[in-house]
Amino acid sequence: MASERTHSRDAERALEQLGALALHEVSMETLLRSVADVAKGFVPGDSEASVSVVIGTVPTTAVSTGALALECDESQYGHGSGPCLHAATTGELTEIADAHTEARWRDYVQQAADRGALSSLSVPLPIMDKAMSGALNIYARRPNAFDGKTRSVAISLAPYAAVAVTHTQAYQHARRLAINPHEPLEARAVIDEAKAVLMKEYRLTGDQAVQTLTRISLQARLNLGEVADRLTAGEELPGLPPLRTDAPQASFRGGSPGCSCGCN
Repeated sequence: MASERTHSRDAERALEQLGALALHEVSMETLLRSVADVAKGFVPGDSEASVSVVIGTVPTTAVSTGALALECDESQYGHGSGPCLHAATTGELTEIADAHTEARWRDYVQQAADRGALSSLSVPLPIMDKAMSGALNIYARRPNAFDGKTRSVAISLAPYAAVAVTHTQAYQHARRLAINPHEPLEARAVIDEAKAVLMKEYRLTGDQAVQTLTRISLQARLNLGEVADRLTAGEELPGLPPLRTDAPQASFRGGSPGCSCGCN
């Protein structure tokens, strides 16, 4: 009983630390890995965790804490079904209490048991993008590893994973849009102009500027073109970092935003 209370306190402390991480500008990769590490740590025994992401109909593992989780994920992708895919695509909390007696997904479950995953819990991620879904998965090496407390903690972790996955995918899309010469000229032009503003006025690198545009896009629920257009028009936007006191005054649209190539 004492060990369970200690374990519960450890889980609560881990969640507090994760909340503090999310409030700071850590990389989304760091946040996502931290979620998986916390999920792995709060289940007693030698468990492993992963985050599955389904974009369109294509599943992938964004992060895993070990081979057991990755192999179980990939086995489900190969079969085209399983608890992580069910949770991601239906939005339902999905648990296998005992792989030896589980009647669903028998081919996958038998392979999972052979690998040592005797129970599992998959929590759907609250992702707003309809083209993408995901699940936080925990694989335990003993049956009946999950109780009310562990389920509650796992559910509380899901929003952190959703934020990290959403930001990561949006950033990758923004970066492709910003550097892809085949995108429409108008879209590239306004984003390039907004990047130049951020790089000059806030002393950011190119990648930092794209990350900032992406973060504002998600916070303001605007597409990247709208964010770039408003930024270059001099409008206030949520999530914009404080202007460096040693930076020159913003020129924005109508002026000549600087760039690092000295072309102005």
